[in-house]
Amino acid sequence: MPKPLSGEYPAYFEGYINQVEVTDIQEAVKLLSYPLTYFFLNLPDEKGDYAYAEGKWTIKDLIQHIIDTERIMQYRLLRVARNDSTPLPGFDENLYAQAAQANERTFIALKEEFKALRKSTDLLISSLTENQLMNSGIASDKKVTANAIAFILFGHLLHHKKIIEERYL
Repeated sequence: MPKPLSGEYPAYFEGYINQVEVTDIQEAVKLLSYPLTYFFLNLPDEKGDYAYAEGKWTIKDLIQHIIDTERIMQYRLLRVARNDSTPLPGFDENLYAQAAQANERTFIALKEEFKALRKSTDLLISSLTENQLMNSGIASDKKVTANAIAFILFGHLLHHKKIIEERYL
């Protein structure tokens, strides 16, 4: 399935989708999943509690945010791909981060959860047909296709990889 066009997703996801340089979501699974997973799993353990500035998330917070967002977007992807027309609510990432208490967890536990979740997401995406990826639904009061959600998942990972490289490492 080719990269989604504007109109298939809310404009505020444009930045994430533009981060994904491949033109097909199945190609993204094949070419991007392993390097992205490798990057996050190999973050130095001593950096887990590091925040680059006062009031900013630690790397543990950031990994927990990625996990939470991936779960939510994976659920949205499943619902939309299965042609469920029930509108899906939004979520406040800052409230989730605050409630998650990621800094009370070990970095190893966060990495294990991330790894399992990434595999699950890849298996879901790989199982979807082109027709399922073309399905659209409503999330956060905006129209979105299953294909766009899959691209957003990868774009979100690429976005945070870049932030970690620039500000945390």
